[in-house]
Amino acid sequence: MTYVDALRPSAKPHALLYDISGIIGGALFMALSARFAIPLPFSPVPVTGQTLAVLLMGALLGSRRGSLGVLVYLAAGGFGLPAFTGGAAGLAHLAGPTGGYLAGFLVAAFLVGVLAEKGWDRQGWTTFLAMALGNIVIYAFGLFWLARFVGSERVLAAGLLPFIPGDLLKMLLATFLLPWGWRFLRKNRLG
Repeated sequence: MTYVDALRPSAKPHALLYDISGIIGGALFMALSARFAIPLPFSPVPVTGQTLAVLLMGALLGSRRGSLGVLVYLAAGGFGLPAFTGGAAGLAHLAGPTGGYLAGFLVAAFLVGVLAEKGWDRQGWTTFLAMALGNIVIYAFGLFWLARFVGSERVLAAGLLPFIPGDLLKMLLATFLLPWGWRFLRKNRLG
């Protein structure tokens, strides 16, 4: 049994409150991770901590709560709260060059959550593989959308190649932090 199994809503007397707090906490984690941003002069896509947050949310909260946390984050930013990189907000940001990455976050959190629910979070190498697959999803959505802004001839240089080393590091860090996240959730669960 994984920590995801132990934390299923049906196993707790305050399931709805637990789910809501996890979803809102995940959205806040996403917003905070967007504050860690390094702009790149050759790309409209900054380096941020969001990928780390998305991967951890999926693995810790599961497919439904993890993806709902991302959805709440996107809705909050879309409706004007300064949740996006650099405190940006609004629907125009969702439609901008990084909009594909933001959409990919939703699918990646769901995928990593599904894989964690299937036991991929039980060993370090399968956890890392789940996170790598989630990252591939983010790239697929992000690069497809970014190509509209930078052209297909520049999309790999502007949206993929410079990010691979940092994303590998974030996947390793997320894999390493996952057990601490489980402990935190177990210690702070309701009921």
